[in-house]
Amino acid sequence: MPKGWLDPALLGFTIIALLAGLGSRWLGHASLPDYLWSGSALVIAAVLAVEIVVRLLRREVGVDLIALISIAGALWLGQALVASVVAVMLASGRTLEYFTSQRAERELQRLIDRAPRFAWRLENGDLVQTPIDQVRPGNHILVRMGEVVPVDGTLMSPSATLDESALTGEPIPVTRLAGAALHSGGVNAGSPFELDVSQTAEQSTYAGIVRMAEAARQSRAPFVRLADQYALTLIPLTLLIAGLAWLVSNDPIRALAVVVVATPCPLILAVPIAIMSGISRCAHRGILVKDGATLEALAGAELLFLDKTGTLTTGHATVQSIEHCGELPPEQLLFLAGSLAQASPHPISAAIATAARRDNASLATPTQVEESPGAGLRGQVEGREVMIGTLEFTAPAQRDGAWAASVLRRMDYQACGGSFISVQGTLVGAVLFADRLRVESPQALRRLKQAGIRKVVMLTGDRLETAQMIGLAAGVDEVRAGLRPEEKVAAVQRACAEGKTLMVGDGINDAPALAAAHVGIALGASGATAPSEAAGVVLLVDRLDRVAEALDIAKRSRAIAKQGVLVGMGLSLLAMLVAALGYLPPISGAILQEVIDVAVIFNALRALGAGFGSRSGTMQGERVDQLGAEHDDLASVLEKVSLMATSFARYPAEQARDELGGLVALLEQKLVPHEQNDEAELYPSLITHLKGEDPLAALSHTHREIFRLVKLLGRMHKDFSVDRTAISQEEIQVTLIRLDTLLHLHFDQEDELYRNLDSR
Repeated sequence: MPKGWLDPALLGFTIIALLAGLGSRWLGHASLPDYLWSGSALVIAAVLAVEIVVRLLRREVGVDLIALISIAGALWLGQALVASVVAVMLASGRTLEYFTSQRAERELQRLIDRAPRFAWRLENGDLVQTPIDQVRPGNHILVRMGEVVPVDGTLMSPSATLDESALTGEPIPVTRLAGAALHSGGVNAGSPFELDVSQTAEQSTYAGIVRMAEAARQSRAPFVRLADQYALTLIPLTLLIAGLAWLVSNDPIRALAVVVVATPCPLILAVPIAIMSGISRCAHRGILVKDGATLEALAGAELLFLDKTGTLTTGHATVQSIEHCGELPPEQLLFLAGSLAQASPHPISAAIATAARRDNASLATPTQVEESPGAGLRGQVEGREVMIGTLEFTAPAQRDGAWAASVLRRMDYQACGGSFISVQGTLVGAVLFADRLRVESPQALRRLKQAGIRKVVMLTGDRLETAQMIGLAAGVDEVRAGLRPEEKVAAVQRACAEGKTLMVGDGINDAPALAAAHVGIALGASGATAPSEAAGVVLLVDRLDRVAEALDIAKRSRAIAKQGVLVGMGLSLLAMLVAALGYLPPISGAILQEVIDVAVIFNALRALGAGFGSRSGTMQGERVDQLGAEHDDLASVLEKVSLMATSFARYPAEQARDELGGLVALLEQKLVPHEQNDEAELYPSLITHLKGEDPLAALSHTHREIFRLVKLLGRMHKDFSVDRTAISQEEIQVTLIRLDTLLHLHFDQEDELYRNLDSR
């Protein structure tokens, strides 16, 4: 496909030539119309011939070959008007394709352009602005507030606060101390600092990410246009019918008429218009699809890869709970911690201060504040010394205490972080905070599976324990944790051999994986530009459920395009047979082909709409009985959970350990497989009997919570077996009570649903 202005220029040229020829004939000119029509047709034929030769050299065959044959045949037989009409149809289709793909190749260059162009080099006490390619190892540079670290190096200043979310995907800025190795691509979120350069710009981290994105994009298999999938069938069929018509009638005009009505304008028009309409529909919903090939690839996606932080989760730390171990109540602890936290720009401090302001009309003004990078804050609040930060910073003498150990364990169970609080040198509590799961994540994953995604994999650089809890809550099929950016790329590339892949992410570290997938989808509202530039789809609205909506739109657009292609080909085939019998001359065939084109265009424009449909109905009574029987088989499991939920804390330690181990095994062997089967097989079939976009979202959410609680009980049993003082039986019983309540509610809801669907 030619780039730039050529396609629109060809369309304008062919239309002017056609109209000028018609005007000349109306004015009585004998030969001028033929010259005008033949000239425009020859220009289009020349362009087609060059492209066809190039494609044949790549061992590709497209439907444009029929168009070239029809133009050449019309000119050879003196049918200049027919050739001109065919040329106009071809030029219009090419122009429509051009407008859907003109943005395709600009995005990778924007990723490269984000890299810093210069650095502030320290030279004899002066700052010298130096081109980045002239910075050498051993140079000392200054990185000012808000600037991107231009090269890799060693920190010379006492400390530096860096927003590395673009590199790691993690939302919380980190503090590095003197001597730490810093990677390019991070943003200075604190005071200016000095850096001892260790790598040139070409060898630094960010440049490597750019190269990985470019290499991954180049290694991606090219997407074959939908129209060309039909070429191998249509071309020989057309030539066969045309040849037989000529052979039987001994009239080459019949063969020309066959080729003209076979000119693949339904293919050339239906696909780009439907795809362009789908792109427009996506844009209306805040989904930027960068070209038509991307939308077509999106429609065939089977495997979904997701980053965790900022994709499945919000990417913003929030206060989760206040734990206390002294006389001060949680409200007072939050007041003291929030008052002190006001003095620090750190995101965790900001989250604590925000939470404290919600519960207090005003906070106290802290004095004598000292911040220890990477450790915490110390200051005076209303005459009392308050410290918040790590356990080692706030209460080093109490770090082995039972209460502190239980909080650390709870942080592990709940996959969250925490800042401890001490007042007057005594540990009094802790603030737990977490990056929460996006509200729409579970429903979005369910919708994606309903739309044809057969496997969802979460890729993250976070710890496995944290990733597993998030994965279970979201409903992913597989969790791969502790991955570096290059390992994410390798995972996606391996999966590309199994089927069409999607990769969703929002950090610079995700950019290479986005480029490696058949379709990369970037959450662009987070402000990270690199993934947006490496991806084929950008969600301008920061909502994961837009991924499912994009997939729905892509599938509908592709289905409408296929419908137009098949209907158009069917009508063309019928017209070919009529022309072969001599009842349809070439000019009439060209006009008929235009009528078919108009019908195809109007059909393709339906992709601009949202589409409608509802699902309702009943189930066979036998199926309802079967579902009820499956619940009856699990009654003993529920009874076991209920018994332990009421009496576990009173069991002797040995009995408690054995009973909990037996229950966990029972849950993993009977309950979890049953619920997984419901999620994978039963619920998709139930949806056909219900109305609404996602009528089983609430029940599916309950499944994920059941899986999480079973997993949590397994981890508690392991800790309890190793050290009975590590976790109390009362705390385990609380989890059992939660599971017992949830199971009874869930089973009751399902039983009621099944009864309501009973067709008897």
